[in-house]
Amino acid sequence: MALMTVEEATALITSSVSALGVEDVPVQAAAGRVLARDLAARRTQPPADMSAMDGYAVRGADIAQTPARLAVIGESAAGRPFAGTVGAGQAVRIFTGAVVPEGTDTVVIQENVSREGDTITTTAPTATLRNVRKRGCDFSADAPGLFAGRRLTGRDIMLAAAMDHATVPVARRPRVALLQTGDELVLPGQGTGNDSEIVVSNAFGLAELARRAGAEVTDLGLIKDDLAAIRAVVARALSGEFDLVVSSGGASVGDHDLMAPALKAEGVDLSVHKIALRPGKPLMFGHRGDVRVLGLPGNPVSSHVCGMVYLVPLIRALQGDSRPGPETVPARLAADLPPNDVRRDFMRATLERRADGSIHAIPCASQDSAMLSILSAADCLLVRPPFAPAGRVGDPCEIIPFAD
Repeated sequence: MALMTVEEATALITSSVSALGVEDVPVQAAAGRVLARDLAARRTQPPADMSAMDGYAVRGADIAQTPARLAVIGESAAGRPFAGTVGAGQAVRIFTGAVVPEGTDTVVIQENVSREGDTITTTAPTATLRNVRKRGCDFSADAPGLFAGRRLTGRDIMLAAAMDHATVPVARRPRVALLQTGDELVLPGQGTGNDSEIVVSNAFGLAELARRAGAEVTDLGLIKDDLAAIRAVVARALSGEFDLVVSSGGASVGDHDLMAPALKAEGVDLSVHKIALRPGKPLMFGHRGDVRVLGLPGNPVSSHVCGMVYLVPLIRALQGDSRPGPETVPARLAADLPPNDVRRDFMRATLERRADGSIHAIPCASQDSAMLSILSAADCLLVRPPFAPAGRVGDPCEIIPFAD
């Protein structure tokens, strides 16, 4: 079987994927969610010309020459605007965030004014229109401020709230079922000490990746290498309760790789591929109706890397995320590397920030795909394209930083 490229596999997995549905959530609960529709402002901000400083609202023409003497006729504070109109030779005491009175166009900061009673004298020049935030300089009513497909940050939530949205339309979270197979696997703390046992870890890492990508995750637990037992759990996972079923282990075609037979027996239109990436090679993908199925390798590091490369983009695509990833960032090599072969390599690496601000990737000494201690110690995946030439210290490279 010819190797499929990482790009081809990603296209296969995310093709014809769109957001699952829309729900309105309180604006304070929308951080990390994907905006389902463009969000327009419901008001203009600021709603009027506002003072940016504490000082005096004046007519710019009146202070063209310094010093200028003006009569103070009132006060404008935030929420308590001055009611009248300011004429020639007059000024209004004003505070930050207050409405600039009618007739004025400039604010002289209080440090540039001396005051005696109700008369002020300017002590330094102020240009016309200074220290005034014009009406609508931030945003205007009915103008889009946030766009569909954006994963909302805390800063976006501030903007949505300021645009007067108490609720925000977001994509429904994908519901993900995780299951893992293997006679050798035991849960943490439940082993017997037999050397043939392996404490399960894959599901914990995949669950965290899925949650960070915005999914709701249900772990369906460990399943022994028994076709009937696997089919029973698969049947539940495909019942409509979940949007995506993710398995770890049994993704190849060996005698004990029963996940593919179980999925096919339960009506999943399934394909098994060998992917040109390292670590991780076997990949299953398919669907039954609207439920998608993604089968990842059982090797723990391979499982996690494939989760970053395939699972996270799929979950983001199911929310309509306009940037499903995985996104790389530039760095520089901190060690020489040999030429690469046909497989795209995702090497575990640590990062070092130099005094000049540049980021340098240091490949971990071991790239063994079973060593979780190396994965835990790493800061990123160092991405090497197929057939990349030998790399030298200082050469540019691409990395995928770990989110946590």
